[in-house]
Amino acid sequence: MQGPIQRLVYTFGHRTCSQLPLIGGAAISSTKPPVMDLSVRQSSSSSSSVLATESSNKGMIILNRPKALNAINLEMVRKIYKHLKKCEKSKSLVIIKGTGEKAFCAGGDVRALVEAGPTDESKSFFREEYSTNALIGNYKIPYIAIIDGITMGGGVGLSVHGKYRVATDRTLFAMPETAIGLFPDVGGSYFLPRLQGKLGLYLGLTGYRLRGGDVFYSGIATHYCESSKIPDLETALLNCPDADDVPELLQKFHSTPEKPFSLQPVLEQINKNFSADSVEGILENLQNDGSEWAKKTLETLCKVSPTSMKVTFRQLELGSQLSLAQCLIMEYRLAVRHLERSDFKEGVRALLIDKDQKPQWQPSKLADVTEEHVQWFFRKLSDTEELKLD
Repeated sequence: MQGPIQRLVYTFGHRTCSQLPLIGGAAISSTKPPVMDLSVRQSSSSSSSVLATESSNKGMIILNRPKALNAINLEMVRKIYKHLKKCEKSKSLVIIKGTGEKAFCAGGDVRALVEAGPTDESKSFFREEYSTNALIGNYKIPYIAIIDGITMGGGVGLSVHGKYRVATDRTLFAMPETAIGLFPDVGGSYFLPRLQGKLGLYLGLTGYRLRGGDVFYSGIATHYCESSKIPDLETALLNCPDADDVPELLQKFHSTPEKPFSLQPVLEQINKNFSADSVEGILENLQNDGSEWAKKTLETLCKVSPTSMKVTFRQLELGSQLSLAQCLIMEYRLAVRHLERSDFKEGVRALLIDKDQKPQWQPSKLADVTEEHVQWFFRKLSDTEELKLD
């Protein structure tokens, strides 16, 4: 088991956290970033946080905050949404990628969100981010996300719902929200339960990090391409004469990852232990399992928010039967409730502000998280507050 990445920004949809006590991979390496094809016209200055570029009939969105690992904020979400709407009507395909050597998209400002609380602006971030996720999930032209580097939270929301997701040897994926008293949002309730077996529930509860080829093997990415070939892939996509050629072109650049799926040896255990009908049942299964993997998984789950675990379990259980739009509407209710009263603020305090790594969860024991409290997070908002999707 490798240790946590030091000073790495973790994403929670719009949330940034460092030094999370999660299980999984190590720091990613750096190589020269992809170069834009010279035939593309850039419609924003290089100082813009989102670069909306266009060729004759192709669109590209570049997240341009490399020093912040392309963390997204409300202004960026609005720019992305606006450009996506424009391209859907006038272009044959859209590519989205990040600037720099380390990240596709690694999140935003958790601290500002929890300090602001349930304000109109903090709610607007969730509302407009989820609306963008819904747009991507129903996009009418090919949408290709180049998830080269750190892809968490908001980066997941900007990629996983699109038709094509290209992972590389530098991709680092996770949904580690339970570690800061939150829940896997940006459509996590839709895509996680649709992964093989109980893998999605495992990823959502533990925050396990998938690296490189694991992102493809898990089903999160549709293709895998060596990072050194990404510039050529981008050029080929921008120059392809017909959008119908995209599947064949992506397959041409796709390669089998060098390493096998790191979770393959424990997939059977994941399915067996996480098939329980409650979080308590999962913990009991892990205790009875007794293997080294089970012990480390149990150790991880004992560190995260008990409330977050129960909310996440219910969220994914419900999400397995809902459409993406219905999942996002549900998640917006959860987001508003977490701004109002939850472990979110304490989790951010412990891991980001004071950095004592000792969150005082309320309640601190799983047995004290009542069914009534869990149901409260899922209650419908007022008609004026509910998320409304086109």
